[in-house]
Amino acid sequence: MKKKIALSAFLVLAVAGLCYAVYGHALDNYDFTGTAWSLLPPAVAIILALITKEVYSSLFLGLVSGALLYSHFNTIDTLESVFLDGILSGLSGSSNLGILTFLVTLGILVSLLSRSGATKAYGRWAGKRIHSRRVAMLSTFALGVVLSVDDYFNTLTAGNVMRPITDANKISRAKLAYIIDATAAPMCMIMPISSWAAAVSANVENVNGVEMFLKAIPFNFYSLLTLAMVVFTSAMQFDYGPMKLHEYNAKNGDVFTVPAPNSSSDEIVENEKGKLIDLLFPVILLIVSCISYMLYTGGLFDGKSLIDAFADCNASLALSMGALVTVGVTIIYYYMRDLLSFSELMESVAAGFKSMVPAILILIFAWSLSEITVLLGVNDFVSGVFSGSLSGLSSFLPALVYLVSVGLAFATGTSWGTMGIILPIVVGIGLDEKMTVIAISACLAGAVCGDHCSPISDTNIMSSTAAGCDHLAHVETQLPYAVVVLVISAITYVLAGFVKNAAICLPVAFATLFVTLFVIRKITKDKIPTQKVKEKELAQKA
Repeated sequence: MKKKIALSAFLVLAVAGLCYAVYGHALDNYDFTGTAWSLLPPAVAIILALITKEVYSSLFLGLVSGALLYSHFNTIDTLESVFLDGILSGLSGSSNLGILTFLVTLGILVSLLSRSGATKAYGRWAGKRIHSRRVAMLSTFALGVVLSVDDYFNTLTAGNVMRPITDANKISRAKLAYIIDATAAPMCMIMPISSWAAAVSANVENVNGVEMFLKAIPFNFYSLLTLAMVVFTSAMQFDYGPMKLHEYNAKNGDVFTVPAPNSSSDEIVENEKGKLIDLLFPVILLIVSCISYMLYTGGLFDGKSLIDAFADCNASLALSMGALVTVGVTIIYYYMRDLLSFSELMESVAAGFKSMVPAILILIFAWSLSEITVLLGVNDFVSGVFSGSLSGLSSFLPALVYLVSVGLAFATGTSWGTMGIILPIVVGIGLDEKMTVIAISACLAGAVCGDHCSPISDTNIMSSTAAGCDHLAHVETQLPYAVVVLVISAITYVLAGFVKNAAICLPVAFATLFVTLFVIRKITKDKIPTQKVKEKELAQKA
């Protein structure tokens, strides 16, 4: 593995040096911004990640390749771009800092829940009621539906709460990561009372954003089909692709297959005095606090309606404030309950921070890569290609919007950024109301789809962290499921461009999905993975 990483780094630097040596000063006059070259940094990161199975160096090398283009291969300027335009710029936004604060604080809360014995007590309680893998998976999905106010909040809470249950029922960490990831964003995308509705409302002008969001829900094929996929594969106990190996190993005692970076954090001494209430109280407090702060930052107490307050809320600030309040109250509560001593409480704070370091590193590199990609004008390039492809394609417009949104979200790793670029273009085209609604839904669906497929997506990172799953293992196992839904959704958007009727398109889409999955199940039913756990571990160490 180290040889592959070293070779990849050498190739990137060698190509950069060769380009500068051959073309020299000609590169100083060539403008890479706003061209197809702007797609190179995410392409480098994604390709290297898939080849090396190592995400940190892959993201960093993608960042370096972008900085080389942006600085015209000038060594000093490249170094400055990596740190100033990439890393520091990615960390300068209050939204990103809020997400990191929420992530670290939730890690501390999880550590407190584990060390106090609350998680163990919940495991004992749920173990008496959840006796099968099917029920455990569907329960995880149901919790994700209940928590569909914000995708970060959803994935991190559902993953950490359900992880002991899925482990006890021999469900792989990869499957847990898939269920929470495939539930979070799709549910938020069809929930009018969520932070995602706020993102849509903020990016459509001259129309009622919330009303348009509601009308787009029946045409959001990717989100609806993904939710159906989760229910179907969970209820039918059906897996294919790399996920089948992970589930095969889980049934035989190894829920990891590929060890997660923070999997050792699970091995901690738990208190035997913990009770079910010791988990329910902090989790309920977290939910109430986060939602309350969302409404507060959105202006509910200033006279705004509930929907408008969610639409105008500062989600990252609200999540950070809610999590901080929850951790503070939980520390006092556990101390008064005599579950943990003061020194043990402070040790839990440090352990919780430490458990989130891998996710923090990936997020920082992913944000930095996104910043340098935007500086290279990927938004202008995609917008130009998209706008220049509209003439004479009115009936195929929804499918085109969908595929462009998938590609942009995949390349940048952000669904909200994709919506911010594509939605204003769609609204400004001047289509009739029905086609505008379908095109908007296509953009929303494509943004979620590309985000699901991308190794540099922050939502993917959050999901793998919450599930305690290796990040690339999560991406690799989720991709075959996402691609099936991607293709069926694209076909359905072609149909929607002609019939413009959700009552026709949705049944066709669901029927196509179920037939496709039954065919895949029939083909793969008797194929048992032959790759053993030890062989997989040796391959990862090579």
